[in-house]
Amino acid sequence: MTRRNVLNYLLGTTALATLAAILYPIIKFMIPPRIVESSASSVVAAKVSELKPNSGKIFRFGSRPGILIQTPAGEYRAFSAVCTHLDCTVQYRPDEKLIWCACHNGRYDLTGKNISGPPPRPLEAFSANVRGDEILVSRG
Repeated sequence: MTRRNVLNYLLGTTALATLAAILYPIIKFMIPPRIVESSASSVVAAKVSELKPNSGKIFRFGSRPGILIQTPAGEYRAFSAVCTHLDCTVQYRPDEKLIWCACHNGRYDLTGKNISGPPPRPLEAFSANVRGDEILVSRG
């Protein structure tokens, strides 16, 4: 093997290693990681004593937030707290008795139906049941 072949080999492998070192982070950035969704179909969202009539509470449901509301009539209702417009977190507005998204002033009624603003779809509804002194929220 000649000296020129050794230098060409070293130069070629260095160029490939540099290219790989540049492309690998770019490719990893462009392909988002998989988020493993929780397999739990129900969670304890709150204690009965935590919610008063006409109030709401944000809770964690898997990897996403949920919102639990006690209506002025005393019913418990639960929804996904992710706005259907741009995935902002919604909140309960007791003064207006509705669910509100602060990002673009989206509004939902207490059934989760979008009533004004840019949200294209209603919120995903969950079922809320009282079990002892806990409020259990479950999918569908």
